[in-house]
Amino acid sequence: MPVVKITGQGLWAMALAVALLWGCVAGERLLSRRAATERARVLREIKVFQRTWRPQPVSAPLPGIPHRAPVTVG
Repeated sequence: MPVVKITGQGLWAMALAVALLWGCVAGERLLSRRAATERARVLREIKVFQRTWRPQPVSAPLPGIPHRAPVTVG
């Protein structure tokens, strides 16, 4: 003789909670997979950029031109 019975409404609530839990697990796995793919892509792009990038020399500043205006106190 059962002491406690599960109602139909309670059974549906448990089924919904289990479905939501599995949905969260599947979503987390999908996000992790996408993040790993994106990380690999970015690392490949960085390696290509480092191989092709060459620093450009800059020109020296012209003599006699001040770098900033003189400050006058008055």
